[in-house]
Amino acid sequence: MNTVKANIKNPKVWVLVIGVTVAGGVGGGGAETRRRKAKFKEDFGAFVQRFLILPSPQPPPPAAKQTLAGLTFAINDIFELEDYVTGFGNPDWARTHEASEKTAVTVTALLKNGAVCVGKTIMGELGFGVSGENMHYGTPINPEMPTHVPGGSSSGSAVAVAAGLVDFALGTDTIGCIRIPAAFCGLLSYRPSHGAVSTIGVLPNSQSLDTVGWLARDPSILLRVGHAVLKLNTVEPRRARRLIFADDLFQLSKVPKQKAEGVISKAIENLSGYQPEQHINFDQHISLNVPSLKGFRDQSTKLQNGISNLKALSSAMVSLQRHEFKTNHEDWVKSVEPKLASDVSDNVLTAINTTHENIKALYDIRKELRACMQILLKDNGILVIPTVADPPSKLNSKKQDTVESHNRALILSSIASMSGCCQVTIPLGKNDGCPISVSFITFHGGDKFLLDTVLDMYSSLKEQINFVSNPVPLQDTNENFDASELLKEKGNAAYKGKQWNKAVNYYSEAIKLNGKKATYYSNRAAAYLQVGCFQKAEEDCNRAISLDEKNVKAYLRRGTARESLLFYKDAAQDFKHALVLEPQNKVARHAEKRLRKLMS
Repeated sequence: MNTVKANIKNPKVWVLVIGVTVAGGVGGGGAETRRRKAKFKEDFGAFVQRFLILPSPQPPPPAAKQTLAGLTFAINDIFELEDYVTGFGNPDWARTHEASEKTAVTVTALLKNGAVCVGKTIMGELGFGVSGENMHYGTPINPEMPTHVPGGSSSGSAVAVAAGLVDFALGTDTIGCIRIPAAFCGLLSYRPSHGAVSTIGVLPNSQSLDTVGWLARDPSILLRVGHAVLKLNTVEPRRARRLIFADDLFQLSKVPKQKAEGVISKAIENLSGYQPEQHINFDQHISLNVPSLKGFRDQSTKLQNGISNLKALSSAMVSLQRHEFKTNHEDWVKSVEPKLASDVSDNVLTAINTTHENIKALYDIRKELRACMQILLKDNGILVIPTVADPPSKLNSKKQDTVESHNRALILSSIASMSGCCQVTIPLGKNDGCPISVSFITFHGGDKFLLDTVLDMYSSLKEQINFVSNPVPLQDTNENFDASELLKEKGNAAYKGKQWNKAVNYYSEAIKLNGKKATYYSNRAAAYLQVGCFQKAEEDCNRAISLDEKNVKAYLRRGTARESLLFYKDAAQDFKHALVLEPQNKVARHAEKRLRKLMS
């Protein structure tokens, strides 16, 4: 296997290229077929090319610690990387383009923050398609449902994260290209406010709709990536969150109410900072506030009663995508005549051959819809919708079987795409073996507010998901045995097995039976720390210390939580208190010393 070292100018990184590349085309003899099968077994067919791009070393103090140090990520083949050809999911594109002279701004930001890039992932051709299938490079295998599509167009990035091959991955989202694969693969994903993340060095599909997005399994990583690429403020005013359920959109989904809306409602019951939930008919809301939809409403087909305005919105979105794709790539398509999959070819040819007469109306809809969302959400509202209406279809399904599913997916995706608002996708377990996913959408520019909400709520959501999916059996065979102690021991076992959310669930059940045991709160705080729920960990430690002022572990864990929340002074006090109780405690001594240096 050949290796090559190269140096990328900005930032200072080393590139180690390992000779693993998926060749274009579907031909080849038996040996090639065996190599392809072996590759798919190794990495779920997620990558089109594997390499290592290592960031520069952590700068010495007093420089801040690299926030993504130790994390790995992948990028789909739409991001430019210096000295590499950007393939855009199609061999003819790769064949007719030179290697890039620069690296995409977003990729550079992640490398500067300490993350390691391990390769480029397969994507839908030219950024089209919501299934994630690619006839040239192969369709990445959905780890959650291997016989079903992974979703697209950022299919390889989603699969790489879902399979545990990377900590997070970049993709782009135009009409759902990050959100749909996240839903199909059971992942968290984030589509930021339009224009909030640089698209310099990203091949365009439709620039009015395109955003850079990312996928992760862990909400704390989702937030850390957001801080790196969005340049978020570390402090934001506290606002009582207001969840607004779009009842008409949940009617599109076949997921039982208790596994979607019910989980969210239960999750916020015992959380502070949430107003009583609200409900809305979203189709009626946009009917009253987006007048430019009228012309598209007349053109739209009757998909389902009561959502004619949303169908019109998705129709306008597709028209805008095709218009801008034509502007960007018409010359290349006509000169090269690329080989495309039939569904992609239909999209491309329709885009190239259509003359849009009322382009202004498309941009008017975008402007009106953003204002419409601002009216609804103000500065503290979060619209709750299903991410997708249908489960992923089987691989190689007939076209007619997927048309309605495709249309329903675009209806749900069109809200954030056309308004430019930010949207986070959240997995909620499974129903009949298929991943369940909901999405939160908030106002344009509310990215930190939305990412913080997910982190604040996620552990409680996981508790409710576990409760709905696997009610905890007490199995108390000995009448003298304390059921709460049994649950605590189960929590300890789950914690040792690194099943953090399961541990949280068991400790929570123990607390319900006996809320006077400091150990239960302290142990749950330890599990919360592992999943990045630092505020919840701090609250549990407060409760533990109020019950037992000499609980050393509670002081240590509260100190850790406060340090993670950047409350260095308070954290230092906790570690000092732990040292008073246990003067030989090495963890407390090292932490107190470290914080003293940070504050000096």
